Amino acid sequence: MEFTAYIAITVVVVCFLALIFTRYAPDIILMGGVTTLLVCGVLNPQEALAGFSNEGMITVALLFVVAQGLSQTGGAAWLAGSLLGRPSHIGLAQLRLMLPVAALSSVVNNTPVVAMMIPAVLDWAKRHKFSVSQLMMPLSYAAIIGGSCTLIGTSTNLVVDGMLREYYQTIDSQQLYELGIFDLAWVGVPCVLVVLVYVYFLSPILLPKGNQQEKKQFGDTRQYTVEMLVELDSPLIGKTVEQAGLRSLPGVFLIEIQRSGHLITAVGPAQRLYEDDRLIFAGNVESVVDLQKMRGLRPADDQIFKLDTERSQRHLVEVVISNSFPQIGKTVKEGRFRSTYGAAIIAVAREGQRIKGRIGDITIKPGDTLLIEAGRSFERQQRYVRDFLLVRKIDDYNPVSHERMGVALSIFIAMVLVAASGILSMLEAAMLAAGAMVFFRCTRAEEARRSIDWSVLVVIGASIALGQALDKSGAATAIADIFIDLVGNSPQLALVVLFIVTAGFSAMISNVAAAVMMFPFAVAISNQLEVSLIPMAITLMIAASASFSTPIGYQTNLMVYGPGEYRFTDFLKMGLPLTVLVGFTTVTLIPLFWPF
Repeated sequence: MEFTAYIAITVVVVCFLALIFTRYAPDIILMGGVTTLLVCGVLNPQEALAGFSNEGMITVALLFVVAQGLSQTGGAAWLAGSLLGRPSHIGLAQLRLMLPVAALSSVVNNTPVVAMMIPAVLDWAKRHKFSVSQLMMPLSYAAIIGGSCTLIGTSTNLVVDGMLREYYQTIDSQQLYELGIFDLAWVGVPCVLVVLVYVYFLSPILLPKGNQQEKKQFGDTRQYTVEMLVELDSPLIGKTVEQAGLRSLPGVFLIEIQRSGHLITAVGPAQRLYEDDRLIFAGNVESVVDLQKMRGLRPADDQIFKLDTERSQRHLVEVVISNSFPQIGKTVKEGRFRSTYGAAIIAVAREGQRIKGRIGDITIKPGDTLLIEAGRSFERQQRYVRDFLLVRKIDDYNPVSHERMGVALSIFIAMVLVAASGILSMLEAAMLAAGAMVFFRCTRAEEARRSIDWSVLVVIGASIALGQALDKSGAATAIADIFIDLVGNSPQLALVVLFIVTAGFSAMISNVAAAVMMFPFAVAISNQLEVSLIPMAITLMIAASASFSTPIGYQTNLMVYGPGEYRFTDFLKMGLPLTVLVGFTTVTLIPLFWPF
């Protein structure tokens, strides 16, 4: 090996060790590695920055915008409710999540599938009190392994299939090469089953549990009273409180229902909901925010819909009433809050106590905390007035535009169909979909910008640069040669070594690059042993996608890395044994269906 190869290997090893043993952010560590390679002359500036113009990285950035549009219109939450249901425990929740994701990823690019599911799973996990860290990695694993079931499941499969066809055409072999779209299912489906069983039984041990109890212990102790109205076309009409999911909302309690002048107290889970029901809830501010996002419910105060600004242009603000507040002693209904401040009162909290009765009948007192819906200039205009002791914006709230949910879902489905059919590339389809989400007001331009996780994109770009350094310096080829020398005359051992080397490279460089780099070695092994190339090539396809052990090995792993609150070691603990199991399944089954 050349000296540059030793530098590349050293930098990659140091980066991996830093990711494992330090708490520095992955984007900082990997960019430090790229900088070192650039300064040492292993990479030139064009090669060091090539990853940041990579088609896959740009596609991921655009898919963040598409996912934001789905989230802002309630489409993601609707998909989660439809696909995931209401499981009773975390194991069942994982299966309800992984099965449809694996099935969809077998025929559709897995990156948009994960992009769509992340906001849906976050909302679903919070609603059902599941730890997000127990769901995000299984989501990525299901998307990865689902793609191994068909020839069109991943770009890696298509690339290797194309190389196989070129190889047989070149040698003018009498043997016809035919690999159908669903032929890989003979190996892919058993691998999916292995992943499902592994996650179900071992994820409670190997994955972090999250800090749900800590959040509960130190959460907001204020009890807001909020009144919501069941809309005329609400999907909740006719459902019981239990079926509507109003009993499982964390941090909020349904106190009573007002129906046609009658008051229903001690609301049971079997109580049915009807149109125009007024539901009185008590809960903390985060729970009140969640209620605002529920499809079929809206704040009961009609003043909200008389505000000048469009609802998508508003946000929630907490204000604490001072002694100088002009409406002290008046009820919410009697006050002229909307005309005075251009805002509407959503909920009221008082000294951590639960206030009984409807919002409109609550008498405002000094020290009360009001949750209001206002235009985006309210905080700046009212921060220093004497009427309020405190003005604080709720950062994680954006009104949900349920009326545009159908538009957002149509855009997403159209993107998937045109990309899956080959009419447009995934990049082109994602660009059109992201633009359509903004154009049709499924999300605003500033929200689209904020939705992009730039740290993920930096990690993708830096990972590509590190992979290029290994390839360009000859380090990858030298390492592969060492392993190939161990094969001897055993085709079965050749499959094992081929899987190990390909999966190892796939953990450090892109899966397509790993498969392309290893294909010549697969050809050399098959010629040396005088066996069929097809089992070797299929091993390459599965191994290149078996990127379970590092977050930088696959784009979907990077996408769930932040939302799942994982550390690099979490992927190692969970992913290494799974890679071994998938590898054992692969090298055992392939010779049975594709003999040497």
